[in-house]
Amino acid sequence: MNTKTFKIGFSKLSKIKFLESIDFFRRSESDNGSNVSLASFQVMVEKEITDHIRNWRFIILFTIIALACLGTLFSTLSDSAKTLAENNSESTFFFLNLFTKSDGTLPSFFVFVGFLGPLFGISLGFDAISSEQNKGTLSRIMAQPIPRDYIINAKFLAGIIVISVMLFTLSFLVLGAGLVALGIPPTAEEFMRIIIYTVLSIVYVSFWLNLSIMFSIRFKQPATSALLGLAVWLFFTIFYPLIVNVIIKGFEPSKFASQSKIFIYQKLKFYLVQIMPNELFNEITSALLVPSVRSLGPLTMEQMHGAIPSTLSIGQSLLLVWPQVTGLLALTLLCFLFSYVIFMKREIRSRG
Repeated sequence: MNTKTFKIGFSKLSKIKFLESIDFFRRSESDNGSNVSLASFQVMVEKEITDHIRNWRFIILFTIIALACLGTLFSTLSDSAKTLAENNSESTFFFLNLFTKSDGTLPSFFVFVGFLGPLFGISLGFDAISSEQNKGTLSRIMAQPIPRDYIINAKFLAGIIVISVMLFTLSFLVLGAGLVALGIPPTAEEFMRIIIYTVLSIVYVSFWLNLSIMFSIRFKQPATSALLGLAVWLFFTIFYPLIVNVIIKGFEPSKFASQSKIFIYQKLKFYLVQIMPNELFNEITSALLVPSVRSLGPLTMEQMHGAIPSTLSIGQSLLLVWPQVTGLLALTLLCFLFSYVIFMKREIRSRG
């Protein structure tokens, strides 16, 4: 076919057919662009996960947490016969006792997770954005045809995946060790309690991850964001309880005070510590892993009268700690929201 014949054939195409073909091409190009965009986001997440795993900071902290939890596990298993013989209500929850009990030489498993988990989350996020900007790679990434929020979302998702893999690995390791020691599998209720506890542990560590990423976005130096994250952790772990004790001591009723005044005092003390993320996590853990816990706050004599000392079902335990679970989720989502807004509004320039 020569050029003249081609031009004549093209000129005979109707206008409607031509417009329909253009519209079809645009739709296919748009779909292809979305697939490429999602593929680029997946590549970014995989790159962040690889960076975390190959980082010596991650390897050292993961080794410390794993060795601490394994030491607690072996010390608990060595005393497993005594744990099973304590009483009938606790011996039926042998696998839960592996997470909460200890022989006194080391803290229990959930104490190590509650103490070292924030350090792990802070270590994953304190240089997430600031190091990229200082190296000049952040502006190069943003020059690519990808949405800007993919960068911050990839940082969050990769950190959460690494945290999830670590915590589920440790939890299943404890379950496997208990299975070998006892010879029988855990009950369905025990397994569900441990899974829910692990998921909420991921939320708790993710709060510190989001907080450290927010500091990394706000401040250009990784050392500054790391120190601020550690300062917040130390404040809620050590200093805030001391401040609460000083405040509460000023409202402490006398020994001749009425029951209503004592109850109000206990309520005030209970509410003041509810803003602490570690206290929320400890209350959630105590209710989920110890089914005999029936209340977290102070109770009146009327509420205690006639109460039957028995264990709660998993649904009742979740209802008991639902306010704490909601508070922990709210704190985590707020940190993510603040980080997202600050990053999207921040002006990022390449280092010349």
